Amino acid sequence: MKRLWPFGVVAAVELIGVAADSTLLQWLAKPLLAPVLLVYLLRARRRVDPVAVGLVFATGGDIALLLSGDTAFLVGMGCFLGTQVAFITAFLRHRRPPIVAVATYLACWVAANLVLWNHLGPLRLPVLGYSLALTLMAAAAAGVSRRVALGGGLFLISDLLIGMDAAGARVPGHGLAVMTTYIAALLLITTGWVAARRARDAGGAGDPAYTPGPVPDNAR
Repeated sequence: MKRLWPFGVVAAVELIGVAADSTLLQWLAKPLLAPVLLVYLLRARRRVDPVAVGLVFATGGDIALLLSGDTAFLVGMGCFLGTQVAFITAFLRHRRPPIVAVATYLACWVAANLVLWNHLGPLRLPVLGYSLALTLMAAAAAGVSRRVALGGGLFLISDLLIGMDAAGARVPGHGLAVMTTYIAALLLITTGWVAARRARDAGGAGDPAYTPGPVPDNAR
C-alpha cells in the first residue's frame, strides 16, 4: 500500500480542483488517476491483464470527459465501455459471480433506465448499452472479492450520477459526488484485484469473494 501514496496525492488534487471549480487542477490531476493505479498494478502483477487494459481505457475516458459537448461525452462513454468490457473479462475469468448479484444489478439497470429514458433524448441508446455493460461489470465484480465488489458498485453509482445529470436531474454536490465515488471505485477495484490474484496464485483464501451467507472464519 505504500506504493499508493502518489494516487492519494493525485486524488486530493483532483478533488480540490472539483471543489474549487479549477479547470487547471482538474487537467493536471484527472488524467493521472488511472495511470498511477496502472503503474501500481503492473509492479504488483508484473504482467498486462484485462484490468490493466481497462485502466488504459479509463485514462482516455477521463481525458474526453474533461472536454465539453455531446461528442466528448460519447467518446468518453466509448472509452469507459472498453473499461467495463475489460473488467468483465478479467472478473469472469477469475470466478463466476453469485446469481443473486447478477439478478439484483439487472433489476436496478431496468429500473434506472425506465426512470431516465424520457429525459435522455438522443443519448438514450448509447446510455442503454453502456449502462448494461457497467451493470454487468458491477455484477461480475461481486464474484471476485468484497473489495472489488464494493468498487464495482461505486463505479456504477458514479456513472449513474453522470446519467442523472445528462437527464437534467443534477444532485447537490454533483461533481464531488461523481469524482469521490469514481476515485474510490478505481482504487478498490485495482487493489482488490491485486489481492485476489495474489491469493489465487498462492492458492490461499486472500480477500474473500462476496457470496451470500456467513463467511468462514478462516476466510476473513
